[in-house]
Amino acid sequence: MMRPRNILLIAFLTCTVSLFACAKKRPVLYPNTYLQHVGNEQAQADIDECIRFAEDHGVKSSSEEKVAKETAKGAAVGGAVGAGVGAVVGGTGRKAAAGAAGGAAGGFTRGIFRSGDPDPVFARFVEKCLRDKGYAPVGWK
Repeated sequence: MMRPRNILLIAFLTCTVSLFACAKKRPVLYPNTYLQHVGNEQAQADIDECIRFAEDHGVKSSSEEKVAKETAKGAAVGGAVGAGVGAVVGGTGRKAAAGAAGGAAGGFTRGIFRSGDPDPVFARFVEKCLRDKGYAPVGWK
């Protein structure tokens, strides 16, 4: 059985990692002549404008969907593995449930870490908007 102190430490670490993992990524701009001319403050305002422009046209980053999908995938895989192990060693139902719970936790964690990544269509939309303004986006960070 775990000590209360260990449980609190695990909960704290999980929350801390989750907060950093969920941070939204933003475009990184190559320091071309246009960026040097307008400056970083204007560039950040233009990035915000392009993000709003994408959202106004129905293109979403959809990180919540990614977390839900990863959790469901993890539960399905974990349940299948648990059922397989249970069929061999006995206790199929309990093993499947344990596998599904473990898989869902793993899928949720993976989804949390990947949730900061923008949807590929969203990223291309925002990058196109920035290129149209004169910037040279090189990726997301």
